[in-house]
Amino acid sequence: MPCTEAYREHIMYTFNGYCKTVIRFAAINAWRDRSRRRQIEISLEYLTEEKFYPLGTTDEYFEAPYEEYPVTLCGQTVILTNGELAAALLSLPKKNREIIFLYFFGYYTQREIGEMYERCRSTTGYQIRRTLQLLHKEMEVHSHGESEPFTL
Repeated sequence: MPCTEAYREHIMYTFNGYCKTVIRFAAINAWRDRSRRRQIEISLEYLTEEKFYPLGTTDEYFEAPYEEYPVTLCGQTVILTNGELAAALLSLPKKNREIIFLYFFGYYTQREIGEMYERCRSTTGYQIRRTLQLLHKEMEVHSHGESEPFTL
């Protein structure tokens, strides 16, 4: 199909009109986005002039480290960062503390702990669950500041 000069000119004008339309709508979208941002965002100059907010901060993470609570279990010292947990652990009987230490810190299985204390696996599992319940109750007592005596 031969292209005439009039057809080429028609194609050029059509493409030119299409490009102008695309550019016009792109400018309208950019203007709308910018006006939306202006409604949401606040200039840093406004914040520093009006309220005198500092532009920099310092982290207190490195200035105030956690308090450490050393607890000795099974002849090994474990350092805890929760004072309530440390106090609750120390209020438990020695056997229960050892079982918790071996299971959670020593990564022993229930069967291995049962063999150490000459018990079956299910009894050891029951003792672990029971000790965790006692530990939970003791932590509640320590967190509320109540001074109830420890009973089994």
